[in-house]
Amino acid sequence: MNEENSVEALLEEARLAAAMPPPEERLRLREAAGFSRAHIAATVGVGRQTIANWESGATDPTPPARLPYLRILKGLAEIYPPPAAQGDPASVLFTHQPAGAAPAPAESTAPVPATFTGLETLRGPDGRAIEGDPGPCVQCGVETTYQSTDGRPLHSGALCQPTTSTPPAPDPAATAPSPAPAAPAPASAAPVRVSPVPSPVPNRPQRRAKSADRAQAELAALISRAVQEEAERAGGDEEAAAKALIKRAIPDVMHLFDETRATARYDYTAYPALPDILKKPSKKDPDQIWEARPRFHHPGYSLKVPGSVQVTALDVNAAYLSALKVWLPIGKLEHTTGDDGVGPKRSGVHLITPALWIHDHLPDPLGDRDEPGALWVTDATLRLLLRLSGPKYGLTEAPEVHESWTSGATENFLDALRKLLGAAREEAIENRDTLTLEYVKAMYSKFISTMGQSIHNREMVRPDWMHNIHSQAYANLWGKAYKAHQAGLEIIAMMGTDELHVTGDWRQVFDEGRGVSQMKVKHGDGKASGEYTVGKVSG
Repeated sequence: MNEENSVEALLEEARLAAAMPPPEERLRLREAAGFSRAHIAATVGVGRQTIANWESGATDPTPPARLPYLRILKGLAEIYPPPAAQGDPASVLFTHQPAGAAPAPAESTAPVPATFTGLETLRGPDGRAIEGDPGPCVQCGVETTYQSTDGRPLHSGALCQPTTSTPPAPDPAATAPSPAPAAPAPASAAPVRVSPVPSPVPNRPQRRAKSADRAQAELAALISRAVQEEAERAGGDEEAAAKALIKRAIPDVMHLFDETRATARYDYTAYPALPDILKKPSKKDPDQIWEARPRFHHPGYSLKVPGSVQVTALDVNAAYLSALKVWLPIGKLEHTTGDDGVGPKRSGVHLITPALWIHDHLPDPLGDRDEPGALWVTDATLRLLLRLSGPKYGLTEAPEVHESWTSGATENFLDALRKLLGAAREEAIENRDTLTLEYVKAMYSKFISTMGQSIHNREMVRPDWMHNIHSQAYANLWGKAYKAHQAGLEIIAMMGTDELHVTGDWRQVFDEGRGVSQMKVKHGDGKASGEYTVGKVSG
């Protein structure tokens, strides 16, 4: 681009940005054209959530994507003017001033009955139109789910359709010759194009899904706003902004958790009566629950033995975030004996005696515990052991369950929060936004680590949830190790929540990347990081 073109583009961007359409108009124009957020995002080079933030007003468009985005808006404004726009529609939108003298508005060919004039859309406390049962709009007759303040179906704002009824025949008396020559009638104004054309009325599940998407967009805007606030407060010092965001991560994620639970089906107990096994005897000593944390090293290979076996250390992305998809007890924990507390829709902790693990080439699903005998495990660990004892795997015998502390459970309790934080993480990665990425990571990791007994989070005391989420992360990692083993790769090491070392071509087994379901090479300062070699142990 030469200097002249560069200056012209800069001035064009300044002109468009000086009179940028408001967020609600940005949303209307996109929906009028039938474009998805993903379509616009791909065109201007940002993430889908960024477009949602621009349309909700959480943030305003910024370079380098701002100029192409404003060009799109201006073009759409010329095609889909607002119903009340006169003259040049793009000029009205982008200058907030009339674009010259407007022609007199055309008279409606089918006037709205006087009974329906002055109707207003029914709106909630947040200013958003409230949906109800579908019915024909009292003004245009087209079906809508929105309502007026008196309860009748009424399109929200400018969504009413222009009438297509045939205009009445002219009055003969009005066309009779007049003694005085009549002034020529002004040319009728061109009919204003109304947008968007309504799609078929959604059913109740579709409306619920739309409401959920809208709620998620609003919560995502809270994340963006927090990052923007701290970045501005830090005056461009990214390190200071990151520290401030991490400091506020716990109260912020608890607020997001409460918001995602606002319309949930299940109530939960934030401070249940806890059995002694879930209580710490002191601040430094843990409770009695074994989470099955792995620390596996294949006995047939060693770094200390010279050799040429190629190994790759892999990193599981956002392991704790994925582990929020776990069966959690949501009520008061109840004590049972035997296996009475074990069920597909119950969760908690269980006292078991596990069977002996005889597969030296695979990690023990109980982790690195060496002591034999009974132990308290989480429901997530028990479910893994039961699966491995079933006909699909046949790797071990089922454990013996002695007693349990459980309640009714659901696997989707934290799903809304997981999806919200996952979408924010994905958006941050797409935009190379390290500040938001670190903020999101701090929120989900601190949410889990402080939900037990922590002085940093007084809003809940659920050590049973914390243990189950930790154990689910370990169980997920074990599943990846077994998948690699089934594909012919050797498992050299498996540690913590996210570290898996394998031989062979791991890219044939796992997708590579930074997504939640992907894997990437794990680099570090130690010898066993990235790609390295080991030797086989003889004997």
